[in-house]
Amino acid sequence: MDSNLITRFFGGPPGWVLVRLVFLSFVVGVILSALGISPHEILDSFRRLIVRIYDMGFEAIDWAIRYFVIGAMVVFPVWFIVRVMKVGKATAKQLPPPES
Repeated sequence: MDSNLITRFFGGPPGWVLVRLVFLSFVVGVILSALGISPHEILDSFRRLIVRIYDMGFEAIDWAIRYFVIGAMVVFPVWFIVRVMKVGKATAKQLPPPES
C-alpha cells in the first residue's frame, strides 16, 4: 500500500498516531477509574441497552398485532357484509323481473 494512503487513513504517521492513542487511552482510563467505572460495567451497560432495545422492538410488534386483531374483528365482518350486499344487488339487477 502507498504510505501516503496509510498516513491519510490514520491522520498522521501511524507510529505517532499509535503513541497518541496509547497515551489518550491511559488518561481516559485514569479518569474513568477515578469515577468508579470499570470496563466490565461499560460492557454490561451496553449489553443491557441492547437487550432493552430488543425487548422494546418485540413489545412494539406485540402491540401492533393486538391493534391489528382488534381492528380486524370489526373491519373484516363489515367488509364481508358489504361485499355480500353488493353481490346480491348485482345479481338482483341481472335477474328478470318477477312475473305476476
